[in-house]
Amino acid sequence: MRVRRVVIGLIAGLIVGSILGGLPGDFTSGIVAVLTPIGQLWVNAIRMTVVPLVVSLMFVSVASRDNEQGLGRVGVVTLVSFLAILGLAAVFAFLLVPPLMADMKLLPEAAAALRTTALQAGAKTTTQVTQLPGFAAWLTSVVPTNVIKSATDGAMLPLILFTFLFALAARQIDPTLRAALVSFFSAVSGAMTRIVEWIILAAPVGIFALVVVAASRAGIALAGAMAYYVIGISALLTLFALLIYPITTFFGGVSLRLFVRAVAPAQAVALSSSSSLASLPALVEGARRLGLPPQIGGFVLPLSVATFKAATPITWLTGTLFLARLYGVTLDTTALLSIAVTAIALSLTTPGVPQGAQLMLATVLTNFGIPAEGIALLIAADTIPDLVGTMTNVTSDLVVGTVVAQHGVARMPDAEETAAEPDLVEAET
Repeated sequence: MRVRRVVIGLIAGLIVGSILGGLPGDFTSGIVAVLTPIGQLWVNAIRMTVVPLVVSLMFVSVASRDNEQGLGRVGVVTLVSFLAILGLAAVFAFLLVPPLMADMKLLPEAAAALRTTALQAGAKTTTQVTQLPGFAAWLTSVVPTNVIKSATDGAMLPLILFTFLFALAARQIDPTLRAALVSFFSAVSGAMTRIVEWIILAAPVGIFALVVVAASRAGIALAGAMAYYVIGISALLTLFALLIYPITTFFGGVSLRLFVRAVAPAQAVALSSSSSLASLPALVEGARRLGLPPQIGGFVLPLSVATFKAATPITWLTGTLFLARLYGVTLDTTALLSIAVTAIALSLTTPGVPQGAQLMLATVLTNFGIPAEGIALLIAADTIPDLVGTMTNVTSDLVVGTVVAQHGVARMPDAEETAAEPDLVEAET
């Protein structure tokens, strides 16, 4: 029902905005003047939640674990597998997303109109952003000299590094004091998650207001660009899911044919529910059909479903470059590298709310001169990409499970045993 309201808000905004674009200027200007602050309030509400939400989620995820937890072979191999697939997703996006977005057809007049709209709303654009730093300057800036300033400026990567070190240090202090810190940040993350849920409830209104304003300037070109984005990102996510299949053979010791059969039920649940958690029972059953050790279904897969979002680097880079193209902003390699690294770091702490990844991207965009209002367009267009992205995440969860079973737990069953497993399960059911 919530997704339906968002889609209705998007479609209604496109229709109303396109109609307003053809009406007399004074009438259109009056409507735009009323809707602009409504949309801006909704975007500001998103941005105010990002920093406390990221800090609290990351602190709790790192500091709440005892020193003994997660440091065994299974934990290490799982973490390395997470990071390896996230890095592969980032490289994949680096190679394919820029040419894909560069090929998006958009009239210069439409991009200029959207930039004008953003300026009138008070957003920073490329004309107001200072020269982006080179690689050396960017690398130096990762360690913040003033963490409060980083939070104020929305510089997420330095803030993430500080929070990670702070959480690691908390693990070394008196257990009572650490428990107090974990309890405090758990309460903060719970409260902020509830606020985010309220903001998402207001999404149809905020999206309608923002899309009407944008469509009144860009007209039908905006609808065409959004359709291109939906098709493009869905294709990229599907292609990446297919590309990681061979990992199960080369690093997991599992037959590709058997893996395809084992992961298919979980993919079907993901594509129909848009929920990795709902796919967990099918994932556990898939691991059993592959003959994976009990630790995979009991520890690795639940951990993967809760924290591992392999699609995040792809969705972030695609969404950012789409909005950059839409608003006429040029991003260099350093900017893309910063976005990719931030996406990898935050993918393990994405809040469990609808469009959580897009919400956390809002603050990052403004650092590169892209109006935060563009987040509304990504959220509105996220219905189909979210389903495909969940399917990609679920596929990567079971891929990680096969790798951990091969290198982190016990030796995998013999090929004959594995091959017999699916038939045995089918006979039982």
